Amino acid sequence: MYHPRHNNQYNNNRQQRQVIQVPSVNDVGTLVVRGAVSFAKNHKIISGGYIIGLLVLLLVGSGTKLTLDQQRQYNHIMSTIDLQAEFEASNAYAVAHQNYRATKGWFTCDSLCQRNKDRMDYQKQILDDIRAEGHARMSDAKAVAGLFSEVGIGEVKDSFWNYFSQGKQFAKRQSMWDAMFIGIRHMGRDESTLEYVLKVLMQVLMNFTMGLLMALVIFIFGLWSIIRDYQPNPITAVFFFILGVCGSFAFVATYLMGIFGAAAGGVYGVVKLAETQQHQARLQQQQRGGGGYVYDRPHYQ
Repeated sequence: MYHPRHNNQYNNNRQQRQVIQVPSVNDVGTLVVRGAVSFAKNHKIISGGYIIGLLVLLLVGSGTKLTLDQQRQYNHIMSTIDLQAEFEASNAYAVAHQNYRATKGWFTCDSLCQRNKDRMDYQKQILDDIRAEGHARMSDAKAVAGLFSEVGIGEVKDSFWNYFSQGKQFAKRQSMWDAMFIGIRHMGRDESTLEYVLKVLMQVLMNFTMGLLMALVIFIFGLWSIIRDYQPNPITAVFFFILGVCGSFAFVATYLMGIFGAAAGGVYGVVKLAETQQHQARLQQQQRGGGGYVYDRPHYQ
């Protein structure tokens, strides 16, 4: 029969062989670089669009400044838009619409209701005509400025930031509800706090991905209408549209990669800390058990 000290030493060595080593920071960095290179080679169009988008974000800036002549023409055309007429027409339509709703029944519309409906349609037509005229004059003013001017670039940026903010708000609001419902399910199950945190983290990442991708798609669909208002030639319009799509895609992709990278770094740090604590605990256990290798010969009984 062997001495117990040799059995403890054998068990400790066996536990050490069963421990899964967490990759070092250098190994993780190497894996990330290899994965990025492999993705770039297999998806050249997406990678090329991302690089073009980064160049757009770095080089375009706020657009070209208007010259004095452009500024004068732009301000003159914009000043011809009758905002007071649009305000009055909008109020008249709101009153006519309210009168129509007040006289309309559930399934019927009598003579008074029909007269109110005709007034409402008439006021709506006046409002649409005034807005169409104002939009046409605004389009003429934008044509003077140009797509790549500070006016055009500023309008595109404002549109992007508006949709981007809405996408983030959607993700935050959805994540709050998901955290609450996951917490309710967590209370009825035998799950650790770490499992709950990981589930919430995965749901947050999914919500931000969905929200920002939806915002990107909506922005791209609305980008062409912005371009059309500046009355550019077809080549300039297509070129600007491609640059806008690539730039917005690059920003959203970089933002999502930053979020996923931060989440992965946090999880890696927690796992690495747990591994270090486990290693220290094994060392302390070995020291309490005698520590080191045993060189004495086994004792038999």
